Amino acid sequence: MPTWSDSGTDQHGLTMTAPSEGVALYDSTLSHLLPYDAGLLELLGRLNDEHPDMAMTNVMTGYLTLTSTDQPDVAGAADALTQLRATTMNEREAAHERALAAWVSGDWHGAAALLDDLLQRWPADLLALLVGHQLDFFLGDAANLRDRPARSLMSIDSEHPHAGFVHGMLSFGLEESGHYEAAEDVGMQALAVNPRDVWAVHAVTHANEMRGRVDDGIRFLRARAADWAAGNLFAVHNWWHLALFHLEAGQHDDVLAIYDHEIHHAESMGVPLEMLDASALLWRLKLDGVDTGDRFDTLADAWAGRAATAPWYAFNDLHAVLALVGAGRIADAAAVVDRLDAYVKSGIGGSNVMMTATVGLPACRAIVAYGKGRYGDAVRELAPIRRISSRFGGSHAQRDVLQRTLLDAALADGQHDVARMLVSERLTSRDTSVYGWARRAQLMRAMGRATDADIADEQALTYRQRFAAAG
Repeated sequence: MPTWSDSGTDQHGLTMTAPSEGVALYDSTLSHLLPYDAGLLELLGRLNDEHPDMAMTNVMTGYLTLTSTDQPDVAGAADALTQLRATTMNEREAAHERALAAWVSGDWHGAAALLDDLLQRWPADLLALLVGHQLDFFLGDAANLRDRPARSLMSIDSEHPHAGFVHGMLSFGLEESGHYEAAEDVGMQALAVNPRDVWAVHAVTHANEMRGRVDDGIRFLRARAADWAAGNLFAVHNWWHLALFHLEAGQHDDVLAIYDHEIHHAESMGVPLEMLDASALLWRLKLDGVDTGDRFDTLADAWAGRAATAPWYAFNDLHAVLALVGAGRIADAAAVVDRLDAYVKSGIGGSNVMMTATVGLPACRAIVAYGKGRYGDAVRELAPIRRISSRFGGSHAQRDVLQRTLLDAALADGQHDVARMLVSERLTSRDTSVYGWARRAQLMRAMGRATDADIADEQALTYRQRFAAAG
C-alpha cells in the first residue's frame, strides 16, 4: 500500500494524500460530478481501478453510492468506508471518513453536521459541499440548502469554472426557502456560466413552479432542452418537472408521452430516485381522474423487491406505497405499512426512524386508507403532518403530492371546511393554479353554490388555455 503524505493539491488548492496522476483524475471526476454528466460513472470506475488506495477515491465512491438512497447500496458504501480506513489520510480526508461513517451507520443528520464542520475549515471542498447539499435535500433542510453554499461561495475563486455550480446550488436553496425571485436571478447567473448546469435548470424550474408560472416553466425547459434533456444523471427528474407543467395545463397526452419515453420504460435504470418520480406523476394523474392504463402495474413490479427490504429512506417507502396502491395491490401496500410500524417500534436508532415515525408512516397509512376509500382516515393521517412533511425530505414540489391527496380526500369525505381551507391556501399563494380552481369548483358545487363553481371553472379554463399555448 502506498505511504503517500500530502503529495498532491487539487484544483481548489486542497492537499490530498495522492500521486499527481490520482489528483488529476479526481479533479476530472469532480468536474463531471458537478453537472451530473453521464461520463462521471466511467471516470469513477477508472478512479477505483487506477487509484483504489487513494483516500479521496473511497470518499467519493462511498458518498456517491449513498446518494442513490437505495438500501441495498449501503453495503457498497460500507465497503468503500472499510477501504478508506486502510488508506493514508490527512486531516481533511479523516473528516470525510467521519462524515461517511455517520451516514453509513444511518445518522443522516450527523453526516450533514459533520460536513458542515468540515466546510468551516475547508470551504472550497466542492465534494463536501455538493454531498452536504444533497443531504440537506434528502432531509428537507431548506435553511441549510440555502446557507451551506452561501457559506462557501466567497471561498471559491470566482473565475474558476466550478464557481457557477455553487451558484446553482444556492439558487435551489433560495427557492426552497421561499426566495423565488432571488432564486431565479441566481440560477440564471449560474446558467450564464454553465448552460449545462442541470441543478441550476432544476432550481429555476422550481422557482417558476412555486409561483404558478406554468407557461414560463414550459418555455424555459423546452428552450433549453439541449442542455438538460439527455447526457446527464439528472435528466429524468427535470423531465418530471416538465410533465408537471403539462399536467397543470391539462395536456394529459403530453404527460403520458413524457412518462413513457423519459421517466419509466423498459430501459429505465430502476433506481429509487427515478422510480419515485414515476410514482409521484402517476399518482397525480390518478387524482385528476386520468386513465393511465397498466402503467401502475408495471411500476409496482419495479418497486416490489425494494418494498420488502429493510427501511433506509422513508421518502422512498412512501413512493413505493403510492405505486402499490395505484396498482390496486392494497395488501402489499399494507404490508409495507406493517413493516414500517414494526421498524419504528423496534428501538433501532438513526435518522430514518425519526423520519418514518413523524411523517413517512402516517403518510403511507394515509395512502393505503385512500386506496381503500376510507377518505376520512386519510384526512386524519395527513392533516397533522402537512406542516412538518419536510422532515422526511424532498422538495416543496415533491411533497405537494401529499397536499393534493389531503385535499382530494377531504372533498371525497365531504369535509368542506377542510377543503375550503386547503383550496384557499393554494390559490392565495398561486392564483394561477388550474388544479386549485378545479378543486374550488368541485367544492362549490358540493356546497350548492353553482354560481361560484361556474366562476371557478372559468378561471381554470382561462389559465389552462394560457398554459397550453406555451406548449
